[in-house]
Amino acid sequence: MTNYLDFEKPLAEIEGTAVELRAKARENREMDIEEEAAGLDKKAHDLLKELYSNLTPWRKYQVARHPERPHTIDYIQEIFTEYTALGGDRNFADDDAVMGGLARFEDRPVVVIGHEKGNDTESRLKRNFGMARPEGYRKAVRLMDLADRMRLPVITLVDTVGAYPGKGAEERGQSEAIARSTEKCLQIKVPLVSVVLGEGGSGGAVAFATANRLAMLEHAVYSVISPEGCATILWKDSERMREAAEALRLTAQDLKQLEVCDKIIPEPIGGAHRHRTETMQNVRTAISDLLKELEDKSPKELLKERRAKFLNMGSKGLPA
Repeated sequence: MTNYLDFEKPLAEIEGTAVELRAKARENREMDIEEEAAGLDKKAHDLLKELYSNLTPWRKYQVARHPERPHTIDYIQEIFTEYTALGGDRNFADDDAVMGGLARFEDRPVVVIGHEKGNDTESRLKRNFGMARPEGYRKAVRLMDLADRMRLPVITLVDTVGAYPGKGAEERGQSEAIARSTEKCLQIKVPLVSVVLGEGGSGGAVAFATANRLAMLEHAVYSVISPEGCATILWKDSERMREAAEALRLTAQDLKQLEVCDKIIPEPIGGAHRHRTETMQNVRTAISDLLKELEDKSPKELLKERRAKFLNMGSKGLPA
């Protein structure tokens, strides 16, 4: 059953009517409704195209959060081979909100790390809805160290509302773990490519996304705080989240203009949740292209370029 977002309700009515017509035709084979159903299909396609051609920042945030949107585990299964998971931070526990290990990408050995939200109630609880605890970031640091020693490129897949803010996480050094992971991103001497698949929230995302190249899916978002959280802080009213989403400049298009995002990966009409395989293949192509841009750079050049990218961030348009 398709999950429709609030702004897709008119589309739900049209597609629902087409489904009902075809169901009646199966019950009564004398009914000829294919022409009418085909007309509804075209109407639905045109409406879908219209809706997704001019999404507001708030609607993009809704699409980025869609429960059927493919997550890290789906991308690992689709575009990587010989994936071998490595778990634990060698200190406290294994955090299921962070997946990572050795794999092959287009027959090239790599290390892949990503947030995993889960796709049903059981897996979402197990994965803590993609909100990593300190041990998740320490696991990521361990994997990046391994990649550095083995001279393997690192690919990170970002999809989190943010790091877990629970009492236990804070007691175990959440802020320090995020900072160490961000620091490690800046220290490794191998190519680092990051892709924001859905949500890129706060320091929980930055800890994986401090990369040589940052790509974002067309309807992904990347921001310091959620629109609801921003609205609550600024105006004491979470219902002003639409206004906050506009102000945050959180879309891939805004961030490309601000030179935070290096590449926007196109999504088929209707978003990644409607065209999962095609979207994942687009991500494969983007990662391949970005790795090729970096493959001839020396470790020194990779470090210098990565650090310069983040030191210069935010300076565009400012006086010299």
